[in-house]
Amino acid sequence: MINRYLLCMLISVSIASVSQILLKKGTLQKYDSVLKEYFNPWVIGGYGMLFLSMLLSVYAYSGVDFKNGPVIESLGNVFVPVLSWFVFGEKLSVRKIAGIFCIMLGIMVFYS
Repeated sequence: MINRYLLCMLISVSIASVSQILLKKGTLQKYDSVLKEYFNPWVIGGYGMLFLSMLLSVYAYSGVDFKNGPVIESLGNVFVPVLSWFVFGEKLSVRKIAGIFCIMLGIMVFYS
């Protein structure tokens, strides 16, 4: 059974991954000034979600063994390429797919 701290850590990784997508979306647009480049909805939303992710991670570490944290955080390296594929249509190369497979295999070995 998954405990609430582990679930909170998974949600934190998911939010951090979505925030990276929002930040990238913000960088792909052209702006009139430097201020608009940094103070637009994509960037503000991305950094806000990143802050929320940090708060959730701090809370989750109060109930998750420290050895589990980096393993769960590595899921971000799986979520971001997959989200980039969905949102931006980025190609998932054979190397990226192999890397995702290795990360997932490592997580399965760690928890078995």
